[in-house]
Amino acid sequence: MRKLIMWNVVTLDGYFEGESPWDLSFHGLVWGKELEEFSLTQLRSADMLVFGAKTYQGMADYWTNAKEEEGEVAKYMNELPKLVCSTTISKTNWKHSTITKDATTEISKLKNDGSGDLFVFGSASLSNSLMKANLFDEFRICIAPVFLGKGRRLFTEGIPNQNVQLIETTPLTTGGVILRYSK
Repeated sequence: MRKLIMWNVVTLDGYFEGESPWDLSFHGLVWGKELEEFSLTQLRSADMLVFGAKTYQGMADYWTNAKEEEGEVAKYMNELPKLVCSTTISKTNWKHSTITKDATTEISKLKNDGSGDLFVFGSASLSNSLMKANLFDEFRICIAPVFLGKGRRLFTEGIPNQNVQLIETTPLTTGGVILRYSK
């Protein structure tokens, strides 16, 4: 059975995006060789990447035009199958992409097929819906060493109470910390 895993980078005060869409400047505070290796390990274990509409569009724009220095990460991002969970997108522009209008039903089915992991990158609205449907098996959060003060929070009100267990903490030389929790 596949696991559904959330991966996000957030600030110490809980923001996953700055005030404007795709303001991810704080990601540069934690990016380095360690986080690149962690990202590759995740991508190598993935059977599929899962995105909400806005994250899909931003990721497709970025990764389809990735520069050579993006290397192996770009290869995985472009070659892995992708599930776009959206009621507004009708066609995809990133290879190996499929659209579903019913994320919770489709992901429930996909979890029962295959053995590789399903990763949700970014996609705060989708992640909140999947949390409400109790579909995540693991949460992987990288804490960036900054207080942003304002922006868009990853976790919003209305998420059901869910106890999680700490699996692992990985401090980064950049000052960030990767936290892994399972249900």
